[in-house]
Amino acid sequence: MAIYLIGDVQGCYASLQKLVDKIAFDPVQDQLWFCGDLVARGEDSLSTLRYVSGLGEAAKTVLGNHDLHLLATYYGVSKANKKDKLDNLLHASDCAQLMEWLRQQPLVLALPDGNGFLSHAGLPPNWSSKKALKMSAFVSQRLQSKKPKKWLRAMYGNLPNHWQHCHSDIEKFRFTVNALTRMRFCYQDGGLEFKSKNSPKANTNKHLQPWFEVHQTLDKLQWVFGHWASLEGRVNADNIYALDTGCVWGGRLTALRWDDKQLFQVNSTK
Repeated sequence: MAIYLIGDVQGCYASLQKLVDKIAFDPVQDQLWFCGDLVARGEDSLSTLRYVSGLGEAAKTVLGNHDLHLLATYYGVSKANKKDKLDNLLHASDCAQLMEWLRQQPLVLALPDGNGFLSHAGLPPNWSSKKALKMSAFVSQRLQSKKPKKWLRAMYGNLPNHWQHCHSDIEKFRFTVNALTRMRFCYQDGGLEFKSKNSPKANTNKHLQPWFEVHQTLDKLQWVFGHWASLEGRVNADNIYALDTGCVWGGRLTALRWDDKQLFQVNSTK
């Protein structure tokens, strides 16, 4: 069995099918693990969700910020953004089933080898993998509760941006969602920053560093993430894998075969 980890699809269904063909994916023997942001901005989020959810045990995904925003829109907590191109999905006859499937997905997944982990945005400073899995379960329990609207409404906002400032369940929920789905840069004291989207080379704020450079114990883990298209897949670490290569922006869609770390890429069909 081969496990292929795939970067942000964002509704680029045609590109996903090209990539699946390129790796000769066999759902009987192989698995596709997605870095989140299955939907939004691309042309066919509906087909993307139908395909991934229809693979059953042959596919796994973590939630990204766009996936969570879709859930918030579906539950009436937020409004649809026209540029996300989600109208077709939100009005589909199977939308309710797809949203229920999406609501069951976690924020962090542990790879079978026991030392590799997957989240959409990364691992916040001062958190261990054990802490990330625990807080992922904390968020999942609330998203899957009978009051998902309460928690989806609570996730919006940038504060608190330090874990040690989180005291209530609402604050812990918001920080966890932000850290695992929105984080790129951090302050040197470990605080999360959410405005900067450029590459580290283009960053002009000397107080900010990529989250994977601020984290103190990351060299003991292997971490896979998406979300940061301007990295173009480049990080200065052998154990960190950035798989968002900007397919929805005309870049490429990337898959990483986990056992031998071989990369496979297809150009965007946009």
